[in-house]
Amino acid sequence: MSRRHEPFSKTHIGLAKRRNVVTKASLSTHMVAASKRTRGVHWDDMQPFAPPEDWYSGTGRDGRFQVVVQPAGPGYRHILTEQDIRARLAELPPHFLRCLEVIQLSRMTRKKQTFPCYGMQWGNSLYLYPLEDTLVEYFQSPPGPSLANEVRMYGGEWVHEPPTTWKLVWSEAAIKDFYLNNILFHELGHLLDDRNTKSAQRERYAEWFAVRYGYLPSRATVRPRQRSGRRPVRRRHHRCAG
Repeated sequence: MSRRHEPFSKTHIGLAKRRNVVTKASLSTHMVAASKRTRGVHWDDMQPFAPPEDWYSGTGRDGRFQVVVQPAGPGYRHILTEQDIRARLAELPPHFLRCLEVIQLSRMTRKKQTFPCYGMQWGNSLYLYPLEDTLVEYFQSPPGPSLANEVRMYGGEWVHEPPTTWKLVWSEAAIKDFYLNNILFHELGHLLDDRNTKSAQRERYAEWFAVRYGYLPSRATVRPRQRSGRRPVRRRHHRCAG
């Protein structure tokens, strides 16, 4: 499948834009960065290009992708392991992985804390970002309905600390489910989408793909009754098309 080359797209900044996520200790010093921990950052295609990650090209063939693990960084941890990722993707039809070359578990840096995200797709590579090692995220504004519903789908819990702080608290099982059956599949959906060109269309496709091939199959054997009555919701992330 040939891929077009274009600047960053604006997807897995998604959650980040509504998220304003930083550690509680540094919350007051990051008030200006209004769009935090969504799934990325809104990149202006007219601005100078600045690579957000290591670029990989020609490193994988026909589904034989590599997994690159970087140190998560102080105060952060990776949610998934290489074994988790390979086992989950092995359940997909082989043609879904034909163009996938690299999955990188990326490090958290000071620069990335200004536009924190859960995941990103760039070219034929997917990037998954670490989470605070406490599994608690802090927001400066209440979650919207879509974000609140999405978190509930995967077992996250919102806690309001008056007057203006909201905590998103994850259990070990919930955050692994969120990354394994949502973030990973959302980014893979972007990689596979070779039809849509507009950001909104590409985002809808990635959302559908994550629900169809990530969320629903994961509930088919564990909690089959939860397959109905759940509406797909907009998920955040920063997608870089390549």
